[in-house]
Amino acid sequence: MSPLTHDDLVVVDGLQINNWDRKVLEELRAGGVTGVNATCAVWEGPAETTRAIADWYQLARDNDDVVVLAETAEQIRAAKAAGKVAVLLGFQNTSPFGDDYRLVEVFHRLGVRVAQLTYNIQNLVGGACYDANDSGLSAFGGFIVAEMNRVGMLIDLSHVGNRTSRDAIDASAGPVAITHSNPTWFFDHPRNKPDEVIRALADRGGVIGCCLYPNVLGGELTTRAQFCSMIARLVDEIGPDHVAIGSDCTRNWSQDFVAWLRNGRWRPAAANPVEPEWPAWPQWFNGPCDFPAVTEGLLSAGLDEATVRKVLGENWLRLFSQVFATKEAR
Repeated sequence: MSPLTHDDLVVVDGLQINNWDRKVLEELRAGGVTGVNATCAVWEGPAETTRAIADWYQLARDNDDVVVLAETAEQIRAAKAAGKVAVLLGFQNTSPFGDDYRLVEVFHRLGVRVAQLTYNIQNLVGGACYDANDSGLSAFGGFIVAEMNRVGMLIDLSHVGNRTSRDAIDASAGPVAITHSNPTWFFDHPRNKPDEVIRALADRGGVIGCCLYPNVLGGELTTRAQFCSMIARLVDEIGPDHVAIGSDCTRNWSQDFVAWLRNGRWRPAAANPVEPEWPAWPQWFNGPCDFPAVTEGLLSAGLDEATVRKVLGENWLRLFSQVFATKEAR
């Protein structure tokens, strides 16, 4: 049997937050990335988010030889066969739902398949990773979780506080995800997750996407071998069915956008301790084109071919199939 190559894989990235255009889509295709959870809202409310989704409709229509908007795992597999990039629309906050749980179904009907409960600070749903005191899942948050379960929208806990994460895992009727974080034992950072959260996630069938964003990776000097050894240890700890990749790529943005990500509209830019800047990425991974290096690194770290297939895409596809295929999804 021939050795596994990157081209053999259906590569799925748990999250990217690029400034999307044809050039960025072609970067994904060049890196062999078939499926991606693409952030289309962070701080935006319902009206702004609707326009962002309309922008995606137009981008997909204008570049239908490169990209397809997907709503199922099967459509991602079909995109691999067609040589296209399949995009799942996702949120990194529940701000698009405002204070109305019914908007979960509205955005699901518009094609959104993933939503993170909080982004860095407390919102109506619960606490976040940078809150000094994590309040836990709110009453409204409980209804949001239940509604996401009902329609078939994946719950993401990446920027969510640890108490709220545990509450959401317990409240959810099905498995949930951490699309782009690392274990705190690898790098101690508020955006990374402690063992008790990761194990609770895995025990309920969820998936964690190990993240390449420098701030949670340990900086630009973190080596490929260190990153892939982290994945190998995590596979040993929670099993090969629960570990994936969520790169958190940030292609094609100006410096102004990182300030928007940090501040939203909840605080003035002057309140930042230092002026926000994009961090430098590791030399071995600068963006989606470098995904083949991840495959090489995982094989070099001693993972067998079946596990590499799972980590690079099959675990996301399994989770998507399970979560999206609810009886009430339309």
